[in-house]
Amino acid sequence: MKILKGLALLMCLLVLLTGCGSGGAEETSSKEQKMKVALLLSGPANDQGWNATALEGLKAAESKYGLETTYSENVGVADTESAYNDYAARGYDLIIGHGFQFGDPAVRVAEKFPKLHFMATESNSQAENMASYVMSCEQGGYLMGILSGSMSKTGKIGVIGGIEQPSIVKELEAFKLGAKKVNPDIVVYEIYVNSFTDVSAGKDAALSMIDKGADVLYHVANQAGTGAIKAAEEKGILACGNSYDQNSIAPNTVMCSTVYNMPTVILTAVDAVKNGTFKGGITHLGMKEKVVDISSYHSFESKIPEATKKLIEETKQQIIDGTFTVPVIEKSTK
Repeated sequence: MKILKGLALLMCLLVLLTGCGSGGAEETSSKEQKMKVALLLSGPANDQGWNATALEGLKAAESKYGLETTYSENVGVADTESAYNDYAARGYDLIIGHGFQFGDPAVRVAEKFPKLHFMATESNSQAENMASYVMSCEQGGYLMGILSGSMSKTGKIGVIGGIEQPSIVKELEAFKLGAKKVNPDIVVYEIYVNSFTDVSAGKDAALSMIDKGADVLYHVANQAGTGAIKAAEEKGILACGNSYDQNSIAPNTVMCSTVYNMPTVILTAVDAVKNGTFKGGITHLGMKEKVVDISSYHSFESKIPEATKKLIEETKQQIIDGTFTVPVIEKSTK
């Protein structure tokens, strides 16, 4: 009997210890749970432009921190709020919308999930747990204007915008200012195609400009802009890419591209969440922070006049130094 009582007591002690042990294991597991980050894209992730660079940023954060990540492509304006809601309900720690149109929906959903973190790029929206990271895209657009204005032989160039919203307008306006810096009399055609994904609309807009004599094109239209590049290629004129080094789309056509370092932007937000320093507000990131830049000139290096390249480099340095500020114009002057 004494032996049985002893065994019973020992079993009770083991149960108690196991209970404590399992509780500790659950706590450790909870602490080590991977941070979950979701990305919402307005178009396809393989667009070799705006959305592709955001996916690069997500993958960079995943690689650095071992995050659990996912993304949704082709999220239309009408679906942005439900997309945020879906990921929030599934407990994603940080949900990023890539584009101006994601800002207001993020604020509305953020109010319902105060313990989660929300972000939008190029937005002017903010809340206690929702931040906007605005890239100074106008800086790159201004330099593309200098290049396009310098390389035009007809004195007519064109620029295609996606949806007419502040984040797009500011870059088109900066492009026009850059072109007029080198040629005050230059004619700049501009068309907003009201889409970021309609390649045919981008191509048709470009062809209409080419028919009127434009011999250099630029776009701020995401996937729709690839249609403009293809139109330029077919007609044998020059173009500049946007958001991503797009020379690979048409190597004999695309002289240079604006490029955005989205890994830096997304890592900045992820770092803040992990460190507990994430807060609402609007953060501006440009050439000084190495978030906005331009690509190399590829095979056009020897075809672009030295004076033009020098002017672009000097202007870029002035932007970085703060001795020159590209005007931010968010309402179209067309």
